Amino acid sequence: MAGELTRLRYVKKGRVGYVTLDRPEVLNAMDLRMHEELRGVWDEIEADDDVWVVVLAGAGERAFSVGQDLKELAERVRAGTSLSTFGSRGRPGYPRLTERFAFAKPVIARVQGFAMGGGFELALACDIIVAAEDAVFALPEAKLGLVAGAGGVFRLAQQLPYRAALGHLMTGRRLTARRALEYGLVNDVVPAGELDACVDGWVRDILRCAPLSVRAIKEAAAQAVTTPLERSFATRHVWEERRMHSRDALEGPLAFVEKREPEWTCT
Repeated sequence: MAGELTRLRYVKKGRVGYVTLDRPEVLNAMDLRMHEELRGVWDEIEADDDVWVVVLAGAGERAFSVGQDLKELAERVRAGTSLSTFGSRGRPGYPRLTERFAFAKPVIARVQGFAMGGGFELALACDIIVAAEDAVFALPEAKLGLVAGAGGVFRLAQQLPYRAALGHLMTGRRLTARRALEYGLVNDVVPAGELDACVDGWVRDILRCAPLSVRAIKEAAAQAVTTPLERSFATRHVWEERRMHSRDALEGPLAFVEKREPEWTCT
């Protein structure tokens, strides 16, 4: 990777890329330097054919991320450069994960402790969320004269019942891990000591599947959220076209009939 990572850790283990927000002393608050580093990591992962799934976590036990670095924001307020709205176009780190709508590889959020503001928005942009029992989610932007501009307003309104979403957005009220599970906002809630094992289980299950099938499903499901069913059937999806004409589409049925484990090639 070009450039030294000072706000993140990124390691590859087999087919898995592990991205860790690494500012535990400030609860993994995201400053502009972190956003720039994240852009480089996401670019690298997208270009790396050997990475089939990503795990996103926060360093330490206290927080996934509490979102925007408010001390840095206050400095920009004093300098008159804090103006922002929905999206990050024209700002450091663009396109951020929250706006990488064509990011095809599955991303699992490993959430322990606080996931607040932009940290919650980052988790909402992932495909699977595994939370420790102590996880706490909130979008407190309204209390600061801000909006959840990294997609929180949009994604929460899509992923929660409308009035529940609006209640949390307009008040900044916190959402416990258990309540999030009841809403279907997270996939699993486990004791903190079992968090890594639970994440590993999701990783293993994804890696047992054909990577092109996983990407085609992610792409089609994301579009289906806002597309009428009839149009969804008629839409030509990029990753489904690749899957349909791939070797893996032949390998799966053959392996099943021959009673062996499939050998996925992502081709």
